[in-house]
Amino acid sequence: MVSMIKKSPTKSTKDRRSNSRRHRKKSPIKNVAVAATSAVLSSINKSLFTCQRRLTKIFSKLARISTPNRHRGFRILKKNPPEDDEEFDEPSFNSVRRSLVFNSRLPPLISPDKKTIFLDLDETLIHSKADPPPERYDFIVRPRIDGQIINFYVLKRPGVDELLETLATKFEIVVFTAGLKEYASLVLDRLDQKALISHRLYRDSCKQVEGKYVKDLSEMGRDLKRVVIVDDNPNSYVYQPQNAIQVRPFVNDLHDQELRRLIKFFEESECFDDMRDAVKHYVAV
Repeated sequence: MVSMIKKSPTKSTKDRRSNSRRHRKKSPIKNVAVAATSAVLSSINKSLFTCQRRLTKIFSKLARISTPNRHRGFRILKKNPPEDDEEFDEPSFNSVRRSLVFNSRLPPLISPDKKTIFLDLDETLIHSKADPPPERYDFIVRPRIDGQIINFYVLKRPGVDELLETLATKFEIVVFTAGLKEYASLVLDRLDQKALISHRLYRDSCKQVEGKYVKDLSEMGRDLKRVVIVDDNPNSYVYQPQNAIQVRPFVNDLHDQELRRLIKFFEESECFDDMRDAVKHYVAV
């Protein structure tokens, strides 16, 4: 008797299931969704990269416009005088001669009896910031830098108008800033509407030393016995520290008294023949 052996249906059922899975087609809707998601993510990444580049470009422009190295402390440069240090104490006549022969930064003094005061701008006479606008400011300037207009909100330091009016009666006033001319000239146009400032010097009149901007007074065609520079950055006057009065940086303190103390100093400095002696006396007090 031949025995009948039945094949187990288990194996054949599994094979059919596996074959159906292998031949099952992927949903076209799912493919479209994945492609759309990839496109959106790619677009977002591209937009973020573009925004990052634009922001980097804008902030780099802002850093170049006004005086650099503010609010981060100062790394003091070495006090190495210029090579022509022996000529610092020339009489006024020789200073005028040097201004003509060596093409000094300033024209000759109209009145040889006048003393010269060099005033810094940013954080000494004013404080400015770009958008967004602060709570307090006195006026807005809009310089065009590399084809782009940027808003700057300017706050005047307490006593700045009084200082300029007092100094203009007896001194030659020169504003000497490390800021760009495109920016600083607009600020000074608003600040000095009475035309009390004799001359303006900008970043292109500074020297670069170890990445810092230095204001070398020996190139101004002035007798250094009759010169004072007022600045909040000690690197600015590293060549002539004996002629310098350092003031505290101004940001937004409306009770600040630095400029009013300067007015008193300049009123009392008339009794000194050498302004460096007056500076030394003021600093020692």
